[in-house]
Amino acid sequence: MSNDAFVPHPDRLLPADPAVREIARGLYELEKDQPIVSPHGHVDPRLLLEDEPFRDPTSLFITPDHYVNRLMHARGVDLADLGVGQGPLDEKASRRAWHLLAEHWHAYAGTPSRYWMEHEFFEVFGLETVLNPRTADAMYDALCAKLAQPEFRPRALFDQFQISVLATTDDPVDDLAPHAALAADPSFTGRVLPTFRPDRYLEPARADFRALTDALGEAAGVEAGSYDGHLEAMRARRLYFRDHGAVSSDHSHIDPGTARLSIEDARRLYSAARDGAIGADEAVALRRHLLADQARLAAEDGLVMTLHPGVSRNHSEAMSERFGADVGFDIPVAVDYVHHLRPMLNDVGHSPNFRTVLFTIDETVLSREIAPLAGVYPSVFAGAPWWFIDAPDAILRYRRAVSETIGFSRTSGFIDDTRAFCSIPARHDMSRRLDASHLAGLVAEHRIRLEDAQELVVTLPAQQPREVFRLGAAGEEN
Repeated sequence: MSNDAFVPHPDRLLPADPAVREIARGLYELEKDQPIVSPHGHVDPRLLLEDEPFRDPTSLFITPDHYVNRLMHARGVDLADLGVGQGPLDEKASRRAWHLLAEHWHAYAGTPSRYWMEHEFFEVFGLETVLNPRTADAMYDALCAKLAQPEFRPRALFDQFQISVLATTDDPVDDLAPHAALAADPSFTGRVLPTFRPDRYLEPARADFRALTDALGEAAGVEAGSYDGHLEAMRARRLYFRDHGAVSSDHSHIDPGTARLSIEDARRLYSAARDGAIGADEAVALRRHLLADQARLAAEDGLVMTLHPGVSRNHSEAMSERFGADVGFDIPVAVDYVHHLRPMLNDVGHSPNFRTVLFTIDETVLSREIAPLAGVYPSVFAGAPWWFIDAPDAILRYRRAVSETIGFSRTSGFIDDTRAFCSIPARHDMSRRLDASHLAGLVAEHRIRLEDAQELVVTLPAQQPREVFRLGAAGEEN
């Protein structure tokens, strides 16, 4: 085999010890072909509605994927040269961006990004080539030729990937027309669900808080100029999302604080925020109260509340000003779940209709806080690693950190959290291999029976997220 040839090893991510690896192989075989359930991600539903061919390899692999472009930027590449914030690149610029990836490909060795892309190159597109400056043009051309074929359009790939459920992330004022059109299209048999993401409307310190809350009220048909109106508008929009198939809401603030204010203080601070006259500490207090309101609404409407706190967003002001928000400059910070969630869990934590999934990119809280909370509150589940800790070693650390406290039934199932459509099967396959690896180790150490491990790998990929996110059994609709 030449230095430019590459085929992923069939035992990748499985244990190095031959005896344990043999157990893992058997477990992986039981789960590898199960359908994909993706209850949290960021794929645009219009991709599947319009079903247009992907433009080029750059728009598929590089531009939308923060994992890819942020590392190149750290090595001195201008994000504009990768298409970030630029709109569609012409052929020359797209090919140049692909060459930049090839030139920096060695820097991705050992990263999940490279692992995922190598999986995609081989498993999805059938390429047996190492990306480097010598092979860049040939790979680019080969991928373009594939993307022009009907079997590589979004809907065909959706079926090829065996995606059973795909959840998107949507603004509360969205009319969800793409979701409605997909649901009404008899030629599309997949299930694409919206997710209610109200973060912007719960941040009173924002300069555009008045405009945002006005828009929220208009979408809901409610006057949102007062705190009471804001609450009713949120209730109405959540129900609208639920009626259009949503099963969850998603929340990502700097902290998961849920301390409640008196109703008088909430009304006063909301009015001050609308007038742009709220202080910094008051804005935090009101935001925590508004998040607590979301929990109460979740106990009413049954949407699963997912929490993704602990991110300092848009860390580089210069990059935010130049390219806009969410271009990879989001940095993890420490999180306190025990104290911040106590008000919420004392309020609705035992409500039979309330459910929350706790995610973190602060690994220190997995065994200390999240697992103990999920191990005692019926409404709490431990979310899978995401973003900075959805790498192989971190996923194994997650399993080891939480399973000794809560086993596997109190976990969320895998979450791919991706904008890069073709990385979905790569990420889910990685998770399945790692679960097989972890369980094989427990079997080899005689900590669980082989039969128990076999039962778990059958349920973890698809059944577990279906149960946690109230998706119903396979083939059922909400």
